[in-house]
Amino acid sequence: MLGLVTLAATVLLSCQGAKNSEGPPQGKTPPQSKGAGAPTLPAANVAVESAHRGSIASYYSATATLEAQKQAQILARVQGVVESLKCEEGDRVKADQVLMEIDNNEYLYRLREAEANRAKLESNFDRLKNMVDQHLVSVEEFETAKSDLASAKAQEDLARLNLSYTKVRAPFAGDVIQRSIELGQTVNVGTPLFTIADFHPMLAKLHVPAREFRNLSVQQPVELTLDSDGLKLQGHITLISPVIDATTGTIKVTIEIDKFPRQVRPGDFAQVRVQTQRREGNVLVARAAVVNEKGEDVVYVAVDSLAERRVVEVGFEDDDSAEILSGVQDGEKVVVKGQGNLKPAQPLHIIEDDGVTLVPQNESGRSQKRSSS
Repeated sequence: MLGLVTLAATVLLSCQGAKNSEGPPQGKTPPQSKGAGAPTLPAANVAVESAHRGSIASYYSATATLEAQKQAQILARVQGVVESLKCEEGDRVKADQVLMEIDNNEYLYRLREAEANRAKLESNFDRLKNMVDQHLVSVEEFETAKSDLASAKAQEDLARLNLSYTKVRAPFAGDVIQRSIELGQTVNVGTPLFTIADFHPMLAKLHVPAREFRNLSVQQPVELTLDSDGLKLQGHITLISPVIDATTGTIKVTIEIDKFPRQVRPGDFAQVRVQTQRREGNVLVARAAVVNEKGEDVVYVAVDSLAERRVVEVGFEDDDSAEILSGVQDGEKVVVKGQGNLKPAQPLHIIEDDGVTLVPQNESGRSQKRSSS
């Protein structure tokens, strides 16, 4: 009896051992130990800035050509030979300054002839006036002498005017931008002589979409950047057309630039930015902080030295800042450098403005600091 019991126990133990050695059932993964998971992401070196409240504006941008405020082509008003040139291209001239002279001998002779004729008719008129008072000549004869004298005076004035045209004068102060004649050249009435432009102030003309009309006003500031050398200029709106161009749906806006270096010239292209709206007191972040991921505007925020991905709604943007309408709060630390390859919950090495690097939390849960130098 004892032998049978011993044999049964031996068989039972053998079966249990065999069962334990078989391993887990086919197709199932043995349970993981607690705490096992995906591998830890490496810490990323980033720079951060605090989101803050401030003002930001929207702009309408376009390209315009700089123009002189006044420009005129000066034409010859009498015929003759160019006797002298008083200025050259690039010269600054004053209003009424003599630019050139045409040989005036012929016009002097015509003036003397007209003066002599006027003097003769004037003497005859005075004689007839005394006679008509004594009824020695008819009234008709006296009126004819009076008319002849008036015509002679007009001819004298015309001769004097033509003589003055032999000295060609600047109609306004400005710069000579073109000389079209040479010394000794014969010119006729209407021959182009010079082109003069007044560069002060300089003008730029924009055609702004009609939808922006209510956002524009006279004296509104304007920013300009020259295409030629990147020079930045400041201007202001002086004129806004009262009508909308039916063909283009735009409004002509004239911008005046009062101060600019001597090298700025009409004809240069400029990128123009006109402020159309301004918002105050909204949350702003550095424009570089906003990245686009699969069609979403995303900002990474440093929370306990870990990257937190936020989908944000962006409002106005300028060269430096972006307005955040939702997704980031005032004072939060936003990643501005190194966010291109960040992953959510990735540890961060945060380079602060004071040169201190914050490294991810240690096992005690406290952030460690070390100098970045």
